[in-house]
Amino acid sequence: MFANNKTQMIEPADALPGRTDQVMRVPEAHFVNGNPMSGPWPDGCEVAVVGMGCFWGAERKFWQADGVYTTAVGYAGGYTPNPTYEETCSGLTGHTEVVLVVFDTAKTSYEQMLKVFWENHNPTQGMRQGNDMGTQYRSAVYATSQAQLDAALASQQVFQEQLSAAGYGPITTEIAPTGPFYFAEPYHQQYLGKNPNGYCGMGGTGVSCPIGVASAGN
Repeated sequence: MFANNKTQMIEPADALPGRTDQVMRVPEAHFVNGNPMSGPWPDGCEVAVVGMGCFWGAERKFWQADGVYTTAVGYAGGYTPNPTYEETCSGLTGHTEVVLVVFDTAKTSYEQMLKVFWENHNPTQGMRQGNDMGTQYRSAVYATSQAQLDAALASQQVFQEQLSAAGYGPITTEIAPTGPFYFAEPYHQQYLGKNPNGYCGMGGTGVSCPIGVASAGN
């Protein structure tokens, strides 16, 4: 049960059927900060959804960021409802591994979340991140509002200028309105909080993304 070429997106008609009557249950509390992992969220909180390679290391980058209320890992951007990890890794769901980030807009901003996103992976690698190969490792921003979509596209343009100056190629990040977010299995949630020496494939380009500084804390 694997796609013939795991670095090429499948067509919707070829996706695994998944399951519409079985939703993944996750712990009520975040392992690291104790906050709820599912909504409704407190007033003033906003949700960001991003993919930047293996979600274990990506999630840790965000729960360590100032102003973040909670995080969770899951699957998004594809076709299969309520996929499993094994199904997502097969390349037959169309999903990528993502982090759901809930942040307090009184303490930080979406631009700051984008800064964490851009600076902590290489968004020019297409359907992989480092040695992790496949569509499930593609870079992605799934906007939860038109304002987020506009901000993500603007930040891409700004960061592309910096990357090009440093010798990197075009950004391949998928930027689109969000679709369904499906929670990953409980053992994936805050994995590096439970296993501090576990695998972390995060590796940025070393290029700074000049966004979000002015709006942080507003």
